Amino acid sequence: MPLRFTLRQLEYFIAVGESGSIALAADKVNVTAPSMSSAIAQLEAGFGVQLFTRRHSQGSVLTPTGERFLEQARIVLEAADKLNDMANIYTGSVRGSLRVGCMRTFVQLMVPQLRRSFEDKYENVDFSQVELDQAQIFEALGSARIDVALTYDLSLTSDIDFQPLQTLPPFVMVDLDHPLAGRRELTVEDLADHDMVLLDLPHSADYFLSLFRPLGRRPRIAERTTEISIQRSLVANGFGFGISNMRTVSESSMDGKPLKFIPLKTDVPPLQLGIAMSRAAHVSRTIQAFIDHCHEAADAGRLPGLATEP
Repeated sequence: MPLRFTLRQLEYFIAVGESGSIALAADKVNVTAPSMSSAIAQLEAGFGVQLFTRRHSQGSVLTPTGERFLEQARIVLEAADKLNDMANIYTGSVRGSLRVGCMRTFVQLMVPQLRRSFEDKYENVDFSQVELDQAQIFEALGSARIDVALTYDLSLTSDIDFQPLQTLPPFVMVDLDHPLAGRRELTVEDLADHDMVLLDLPHSADYFLSLFRPLGRRPRIAERTTEISIQRSLVANGFGFGISNMRTVSESSMDGKPLKFIPLKTDVPPLQLGIAMSRAAHVSRTIQAFIDHCHEAADAGRLPGLATEP
């Protein structure tokens, strides 16, 4: 019986199924929309089934058959990756695709430099990255949309394997004119009567608020944002203090105003920065090479963007 599909067609099918749009999927995998549409049509014709319902206002919606096919397509591509990995083992090479999820609070700080040094070492790896919050990382690992993630040990579930890279204690960020700017160390008691700019991301916000639990009260939240760069700019312009576990090399906001980072004394355990994977995932030679690369950088004190002195 002739083969009814190609791996490339399956890749395009998965991209459309996950994005819900041929245009978005084409942009994601860097092909033209007509090429993407043609591949889906060929896949449907080859199997004699309708995988999508095309709706002008809603894009391409998976049919019930399409949803089942999507599950199996992921399994087929994962099996193909394992075959590639076997070949890489026998040839001693690191090659193929690597999909890395990155916690959006520090992706701009750390990932481009780690990626550059990794790609310089392994030029045959097709590296792609996606910026996510913690809840999205768990979902993407569970659905095999990413191979590995750089993130924190926040709300880890039993199906996630986590390898710590570096301990990150909390710091209070303030502008230079803030009443607490002259302090060398702070406690949550010191912060209770001051306005806070909260980084309001899933799981991250829970951690920051947990720091105030021993007080029996919530902080005085004046502003909320889901973007770390906006939080830093709001803090630098006097809208309140912020809390961050990333003491960065740069101590300025995006608009160039200075920030001060003050250690926060607390009994709440610090965050761990590390590598997360699904326990059910196959660890290919390429994935392991990236994990080793991150550990080497951490062990040498060379994780990009982080200040080395308190």
